[in-house]
Amino acid sequence: MAKMKTVRSKAKAKDEKDTRKLIAQNKRARHDYVILDTYECGIVLTGTEVKSLRQGRASLVDGFAQIDGGEVWLHNVHIPEYAQGTWTNHAARRKRKLLLHRSEIDKLVGKTQETGHTLVPLQLYFYRGRAKVEIALAKGKKEYDKRQTLREKQDRRETDRAISAVKRRQRVAEG
Repeated sequence: MAKMKTVRSKAKAKDEKDTRKLIAQNKRARHDYVILDTYECGIVLTGTEVKSLRQGRASLVDGFAQIDGGEVWLHNVHIPEYAQGTWTNHAARRKRKLLLHRSEIDKLVGKTQETGHTLVPLQLYFYRGRAKVEIALAKGKKEYDKRQTLREKQDRRETDRAISAVKRRQRVAEG
């Protein structure tokens, strides 16, 4: 009986490890850009940055990624200083190296050189105890594209409401 409990607890611990713990999300990116492709990257951090992220503190709002010298760098992502840190604390908006496979970097080099394409961070999260960043190859939207997207979203909401109202009336009529 004792062995069964340890097996279950190990399986439960593994399931908890495999889940994503979301730290920060860039909702504005999906509004301002058309997302063409996404990539999951590791990120090189210092100890106090990891501790600050574990407290759930970060902002991707002004962040962007750039390819420089065959490496991908994340700029303008705000990870606040760790409160209990000492002189070893990090700069809040320093550039951070992203970890991607060479083949992925080579693809991104070609695609980002096209006009209007950029790399934006979408999410920052922990996966299996490691900090990951989801970056997207994106193309900027024009103002009329943003308005059209909002209109489509609003229309979709209205149709969903109408459908649920009809279903609700049918349930009341049947019951």
